[in-house]
Amino acid sequence: MQAEQIEIAGFLSQYPPFSHLPQDNINSLAQIVEVAYYREGDEILRFGDPIHDLFVIRSGVVEVYRRNGELYNRLSEGEVFGQMGLLVKNQVRFPATAVQDCLIYCIPEQYFEQLYNEFEEFADFVAIEDSARMRNAVVEQANPNDMTTSKVKNLIHSEAVIASRNISIRHAAELMDENNVSYLLLEDPELQLDDDSDDGRIVGIITDSDLRSRVLAVGLDYQTEVAEVMTTGLSALDHNAYIYEAVLMMLRNNTQHLPIVRNQRPIGVVSIADILHYESQSSLLLVQSIFRAHNREELAQLVPQVQDCFVRMVNEDANSHMIGSAMSVIGRSFKQRLLELAEELLGEAPIPYCFVALGSMARDEQLIVTDQDNALILDEAYQADLHQRYFEQLAEFVCDGLNECGYTHCSGGIMASNPEWRMTLQQWEECFSNWIDNPDPKALLNCSIFFDLDGVWGRVDWAEQLKSFVARRARRNNRFLASLARNALNRTPPLGFFKDFVMEKDGKHNNSINLKRRGSAPLGDVIRVHALAIGSRAQNSFERLDEVIDAGILPKGRGQDLRDSLEFISMVRIRHQAIDIESGREPDNNIEPETLSDFERRHLKDAFQILSNAQNFLKYRYHSNRAGESL
Repeated sequence: MQAEQIEIAGFLSQYPPFSHLPQDNINSLAQIVEVAYYREGDEILRFGDPIHDLFVIRSGVVEVYRRNGELYNRLSEGEVFGQMGLLVKNQVRFPATAVQDCLIYCIPEQYFEQLYNEFEEFADFVAIEDSARMRNAVVEQANPNDMTTSKVKNLIHSEAVIASRNISIRHAAELMDENNVSYLLLEDPELQLDDDSDDGRIVGIITDSDLRSRVLAVGLDYQTEVAEVMTTGLSALDHNAYIYEAVLMMLRNNTQHLPIVRNQRPIGVVSIADILHYESQSSLLLVQSIFRAHNREELAQLVPQVQDCFVRMVNEDANSHMIGSAMSVIGRSFKQRLLELAEELLGEAPIPYCFVALGSMARDEQLIVTDQDNALILDEAYQADLHQRYFEQLAEFVCDGLNECGYTHCSGGIMASNPEWRMTLQQWEECFSNWIDNPDPKALLNCSIFFDLDGVWGRVDWAEQLKSFVARRARRNNRFLASLARNALNRTPPLGFFKDFVMEKDGKHNNSINLKRRGSAPLGDVIRVHALAIGSRAQNSFERLDEVIDAGILPKGRGQDLRDSLEFISMVRIRHQAIDIESGREPDNNIEPETLSDFERRHLKDAFQILSNAQNFLKYRYHSNRAGESL
């Protein structure tokens, strides 16, 4: 090949759908490509004109329009356009204009058809309309409130106040008074740090509340070093995080103050008072009510407030990530209070343990319609004859209490009350190893539940150890990944051959679509496989997807497609549950297409098509014949 053709081949091989073609085909393609140049403002395609080439942008920017002149998409280097015209009567469907000087590669129709017929991956990429439809739909349906769009750095009104851990309690109180703050960050000046240290020298915090409860209330000498009463193990949040993330972190850690960092260094501290001043505190008040409840009966009385909180968030246009996170925090709070009550009733646990949340709660994706999935990790000192009865009673108390609070018993028995799911950390690791090494159907089903886990009480570090164990073990096992990928194809999107909705046929929900079973759940399955393949330790599907996109294992643009699809399906599901609650009906995951707006019907089909394409790619990437390749 000539030098120019080698350059063209190298360029095309970087971008889908060409990046998945054999090199011989890319080389052949490079030899027949024609090069066109368009100046800024030039019309490239006009609606209804004949079209006989696929266009690839080598440089510049192209805007694609709908027939009515409305902007449809903006494309740049490596992206393609014109495919819909080639597939539909060789007439331009979407006119295109150069908005910058553009160099365009033109692929003749004959070669386009050859690639389309010969390579499934190529056909999948060009057969559906551009993903901008789904992206625009997500943007159009979202009208986020301030908590989802405002950064937490906007709440910082003064620099972080920092002092040495070696100062006296009196000196600490004087510094807090001088700076008019309710906290003091404490550092260890003798701590030697590497340049890459994440945490700096900050080792603790002292607050007004600490001074009252740990100093004044117990009559402690004011000359005592403040290190004796400081709180350690601080969590911090990046300054570019959103305010709702600060709320959720403070609720999860049951703290009143949250350090805010830039480049891992503290720049300020946000308090509950700051957030209450900024935004409605309905979810905060609900969590406070949970922790103030004296018994299971009082907790059960809060169920209507949980539904009200859910509906308020929906009506305030919170996105699915915020709603799922908030509902998960509320669910964890119920678990934590029930465990406190259980220990008050049964006495202190005879050995350490960790109560673990599984599934949607662990992923921060819990909604109002949910059952309970949980388990127990027990200390290695566990002896059945000495300890079994205590943990039986504790698990039954908590699981029955959750059932009374709207988190119904798991029909599959995935609960700590089931002795099968009470094990030591070593036994859990052996169990997970067996599932990964011997991925039969039951093991794969368990993996889809138990590999999304989060410690909510007790030795929560054990849950983190299990997450790390799964990430390391699964990433190295290509046979397991191939099996998990095949299992993720079992739940298909509800689209027929002509892209009509395929309805459920299960009695009560006849002629409806289960948006969890046929939409958000299989999307989560697809994302989980990719996340395990790259060793991700993230739990939330959106956060996993961020890491998968960064790892570069998806075709260009497919990660954003998956994000938009998951958000749209989740929000349709969420809104219809809220409508059910407001109408006095029992909320569920099923929708009837006739109740959907034209907007929802149209874009649900787009979202389901993206899911179908994602499953096809999963089948291709983790095919057993490729299990030995790097994934």
